[in-house]
Amino acid sequence: MADTSGASDAGLAGARKAWPVFRSLTGYRLQFFTHDLFAGLTLAAIAIPEQMATARLGGFAPAIGFFAFLAGSVAFAAFGSNRFLSCGADSTITPIFAGGLAMLAASGSPEYQLLAAALALMVGLLLLAAGIFRLGWIADLLSIPVTTGFLAGISVHIFISQLPGILGLPSPDGPMLQRLAVLATHLGQTNPFTLAIGLGVLGTIALSERIDARIPGALIGLAAASVAVLWLGLESRGVSVLGAISVAPPSFAIPVISAGRLASLLSLSLIVSVVIMVQTAATTRSFLSDPDQPPDVDRDFVGVGVGSILSGLIGAFPVDASPPRTGVVSETGGRSQIAGLAAVVIIFVLLAFGASLLSRIPNAALGGVLLFVALRIVRVGQIVAIARQSFGEFLLIAATAAAIIILPIEQGVGIGIALSLLYGIWSTTRARVLVYERVSGTSIWWPSSHNIPGEREPNVIVAGFQAPLSFLNAYHFRRDILTALQASPQRVRLIVLEATGIVEIDFTAAQVLADLIRKCHADGIDFAVARLESIRAQDAMARFGIDDLLGPARSFQSVEEAIQALRKKAQAGNQRRPVGPQSS
Repeated sequence: MADTSGASDAGLAGARKAWPVFRSLTGYRLQFFTHDLFAGLTLAAIAIPEQMATARLGGFAPAIGFFAFLAGSVAFAAFGSNRFLSCGADSTITPIFAGGLAMLAASGSPEYQLLAAALALMVGLLLLAAGIFRLGWIADLLSIPVTTGFLAGISVHIFISQLPGILGLPSPDGPMLQRLAVLATHLGQTNPFTLAIGLGVLGTIALSERIDARIPGALIGLAAASVAVLWLGLESRGVSVLGAISVAPPSFAIPVISAGRLASLLSLSLIVSVVIMVQTAATTRSFLSDPDQPPDVDRDFVGVGVGSILSGLIGAFPVDASPPRTGVVSETGGRSQIAGLAAVVIIFVLLAFGASLLSRIPNAALGGVLLFVALRIVRVGQIVAIARQSFGEFLLIAATAAAIIILPIEQGVGIGIALSLLYGIWSTTRARVLVYERVSGTSIWWPSSHNIPGEREPNVIVAGFQAPLSFLNAYHFRRDILTALQASPQRVRLIVLEATGIVEIDFTAAQVLADLIRKCHADGIDFAVARLESIRAQDAMARFGIDDLLGPARSFQSVEEAIQALRKKAQAGNQRRPVGPQSS
C-alpha cells in the first residue's frame, strides 16, 4: 500500500492556512472535548483570581478583568492560530497603560475607564494591521537583555503598588521610589492580619507551583483567605474586602473621546502594542500548535488584536497573551481553543450564581497573587547569566529597569525600546573589515588568526566583511579597505572581497562601494567579489550598477577561484605584451 501520510500532512497544513476562523478546530475530534473541558476547568481556576487581581492592579473593578478575559478568549479562539494560547488581562502590560492613563484621568473614574476602552481599540487596530501586513518582525525589536530589564522594572512596579494593600496602609501618591520611601516610614503601622493574608496567599501559590503548576494555588489561597475573613470577623480588624461585584452583562459601545485625548493616547498605544507583540510572539513560539509547522505569529497578532478591539467595545482594556496560562492549557492536555471558551463559560456561570462568594475576598489576598506574579516574571537566572557572559548587555538590563522604575512607566518603556534599537544599531556599526589568509595546505581562506596558521598571496589582499553593508557602516568599510591597502608591504594588484556575511547592500553603501572600486581601478588595482551568497545583495549589486562597474567575470564562488582566474588573466596580458629589440 502506498504511504499517503506525507500527502495527508501536507493537506492538513494547507487546510489550516485556508481555514478562515476557529483555526484551532481544524481536524478536531469529539474525543478531544474531555481534554479541553478539563484544561478549561483548570484554566478557569487560575484565571479567576488572576483576572481580578490584574483588573485591581489597573484601577478597575474585578468584573472588568473578567470582561477582558471574555473578549480576549472569544476573539482569539475565532481569529488566532495557536491551539493553546490564552488571551486576556495581563499583568505585564497593565502597569504600563495604567500609568499612562493615570496621567490623563483619575484612576477608577468614568473618564479613566473610557480612555482605557479607547486605548484598547487603538491597540487592537495596530495589532490587527501588524498581523494583516505581516509585521511579525517587530516582535524582534526588543533584545533579550532589554526585555529582561523591562520585566524586572515592571516587577518592581507591581511589588510597590501592592505593598499598601498587604501592609494595610494608605496608598501614597507620587513616583515609585517616593511611594516606597513613604511606606518605609509607616512600617510600624502595619496591620498584622492583612500582612498574614497577603503572605499566606503568596506562600500557598508558591508551594502549589512547586508541587505541580496545574494546582490552582491562587484560587485555594483566595478561598482560604475569604473563609478566614468570614469566620474570624477580620473586617472589623481593618481587613478590607472586594465587596459586591456587579454581574451585569457587558454592553457594546464605541468609546468616544476628543481629538486631543486621542492624540495623547497615540504614543501609549504604540508602546503597549510593541510589548504585546513581543509577548505574543514569545508565547506562540514557546507553545507550538504543531511541532512540525512554524508558528503563525502574524495570525496570532490578528487574534490578540481583535481581542483588544472587542475588549474596548465592551468597556474593558487592552488584552495580551499570557505565557503562564498558555502553559497550563498545554500541560493539562488542552487540544484547542475550546479550553479557553470553556473557561469563559465557567467563569461567567460563577459570576451569575456565585458572585456573592467573591465579595468576601480580601484585597490583601489579591495583593498576594500579584506579588507572586511580580516574583515570577523576574528572570533572575537569565540576569545572572547575562552578567557573567556579557557585562555590556547586563548594563542594558540595569538601564532599562532603572528607567521604568524611576521615570513614569510609559517613558521608561519607551526608553527601553530605544535602548534596544540603539544597541542593535551599535552592534551593526561595530562590523570591521577582516584580512583573510589561506589556511596552510588548503584552498580555504579564513580570517587571520594566531590559532590557525595561514599564508597570503603576493600582491593580493583578501578582505571580508561580516555584516550587512549599509549607511551605518559603509564609511568604516571604505576606511578599513584603504587602510589595508596602505599597510600592505607589497604593491597590491588585486583585492578580493569575501562577501559571505554581506546579506544586504543599501543605496548609501552601494555608492561608497562604487567609489571605492573606481579608486582601486584608477590606482591599477583589480577588484573582485567572492562568495556573495545573498540573493538580496546580488540584486542590489545589479540594481545599483556595481556589477557593470566591476566588469565581466568579477564575481566568483570562492576566493581561490577569483585569485586563480585573475592570475591567469594577468599572465595572459603579460604574454600579449610586445617584446622589445634585444641588445646585442
